[in-house]
Amino acid sequence: MELPKYHETFIPVLNILNKEKSLKSSELAFKVRDKYYSNLSEELLEQKTSSGANVLLDRILWGKSYLKMGKFVSYPKRGIVQITEKGKKRLKIQSLSLKELQNDIDFINYRNSIKKENLKIDLEKIKDDASPQDLIDSGFKSIEQEVKTNLLDKLKEINPYYFEKVILILLKNMGYGDFIETKKSNDGGIDGIINEDKLGLEKIYTQAKRYDEAKVREKDIRNFIGAMSGDTRKGVFITTSTFDDSAIKKAREAHHTIILIDGSKLVDLMHQYNVGIQVKTTYEVKELDNDFFEEE
Repeated sequence: MELPKYHETFIPVLNILNKEKSLKSSELAFKVRDKYYSNLSEELLEQKTSSGANVLLDRILWGKSYLKMGKFVSYPKRGIVQITEKGKKRLKIQSLSLKELQNDIDFINYRNSIKKENLKIDLEKIKDDASPQDLIDSGFKSIEQEVKTNLLDKLKEINPYYFEKVILILLKNMGYGDFIETKKSNDGGIDGIINEDKLGLEKIYTQAKRYDEAKVREKDIRNFIGAMSGDTRKGVFITTSTFDDSAIKKAREAHHTIILIDGSKLVDLMHQYNVGIQVKTTYEVKELDNDFFEEE
């Protein structure tokens, strides 16, 4: 017998969630293991990854994450999982293959929310002749994509005023100096002010729009430019969605320097500068030290 692949846990995960109103992710993993895989050998049940995590539980949690991408399950709040109506309908078939999930429109839209083509890695399609380093790189990129898509979802859910602060923290981490938050109302279209230098001689104005699907329009860019006072000609407009063509054109043709950051670029930067994420595991890859064996 073998451990199930992560996609082979789809239906077991849905079955467990269908019987429960909601579960913590860890509880879900244990319930799936005990219900469907308790007949595996002790050796398989206790198998660990190189970082010390339980392989079976890890695969169940990956299965849950992929189901979330296809909207078969949802996260009503932090750490909690529940089945959706779509998931319940799928249970009537009692079958969901990896290929079917990959062809699901919700899954496709979810993956497309992160536009970096080099991150769209499917671990099930890695070539047999891939080197160990290829496997490590592919796995790392797949995990990175998962983190970024979850991060973008979280940004769309948080309080819009806190989203503005997140943007200022990101810019500070990027080295743009101290920031000033504007008042939560009557801010004149300016959400924050970044001081590029210690004396505040050079300023950058910021505008942050926490949108779900709606695109930022030309009117939004025009209002932002109009709100910028005469003491700065630099602005950064950030959104969790995208900019329409007219907005991009308006920013490009403005006399001010306006930088546009869409949702895809935003999570790239947050991942790079460790804002809203944390290091879970550190791996060491060792190689032979040939110099050690050089004779004097």
